[in-house]
This record gives sequence, C-alpha cells and structure tokens, in this order.
Amino acid sequence: MRDYEYQLLDAIANNPTVTQAGLAAQLGVAVGSINWYIKRMVAKGYVKSTRMQRTRLKYHLTPDGVAVLARRTAEYMEQSLVVYRKLRRAATETVADIRRKGIECVLLQGDGDATDILRLTLLEHGVVSTSASADWLVRCIGHDYYLESCSKSGATTNLHASVRST
Repeated sequence: MRDYEYQLLDAIANNPTVTQAGLAAQLGVAVGSINWYIKRMVAKGYVKSTRMQRTRLKYHLTPDGVAVLARRTAEYMEQSLVVYRKLRRAATETVADIRRKGIECVLLQGDGDATDILRLTLLEHGVVSTSASADWLVRCIGHDYYLESCSKSGATTNLHASVRST
C-alpha cells in the first residue's frame, strides 16, 4: 500500500464526514483522484460509504481498514524506535569521547531530535551544554555529531555518525 493510501485511511479515520473536496485539499491531490482512491479502498474492503444526504457520503473504515492502519502505525513506531536507538547510541559514544578528553562544558549547536537526544545524554553524564560560550563546540548536523575546538586551531572531529538512512 502506498503512503497516500495510508494518509487517506488516516484522514477518514479522523473525520468520517469529510468530503472528497476536503480530502483532496488535505492530501494535496485532485478531487477526481480522491474519488478513484476511495473506490479502490472500497473494492479492497478497507472503506465503506453510506449516504448522509442526497449528494453527501459518510466514510467508515472497515475492520480490515482499521487493521491495515494499525499495522502501518506499529511499523512507523518500530522504525522510529530504531532511529532513536541509533541516535542514543551515537550520543552516548559522543559523550564518552568528550569525557575521555576531559571536557566538562560544550557549546551545543543544532536543532532537531539528534540535538535533543545529545543534550539529554550530556546532562545524564554530567557534561554541561550551554548556548553561551565554551572551549568546545558540538555541532549536530543531521544525525552526525562534530566536536570542534573553539580555539584558533579550530580542529574538527566527526565524533559519531548515527543514522544515514532508515
């Protein structure tokens, strides 16, 4: 099943009275495409429609549709946990390297989940992360951590690349 089909099932699960025009706007596709997708979902036994008014339909997920959506959600959660575990391992290794170098305070630079995981790991291991100034800088770029000296020599070390792709 394709992503847009899961998105369609999810949208119907969240709002059974949504119109085809509303689904099209929400998913960024043409109304005619939504009509075709819904007919496919009905044929597969994932969606059932009932008439609310003369020109208005209400959509319901069938037990099979709910099962498919639940399976997809479980797969997504499992993939997220795999990414988290890799990030956490890389953050733990990074902090161990920082501690081995005798560094007690770092300037942490970056946004996103990898940065948040590293920030918490630093805190757990007693390394101060600051947004002010420090002798050492840890850059979080994507899922990679880079340790840089803030001195004039500017040495950079790629500490740990955690995740390339999922």
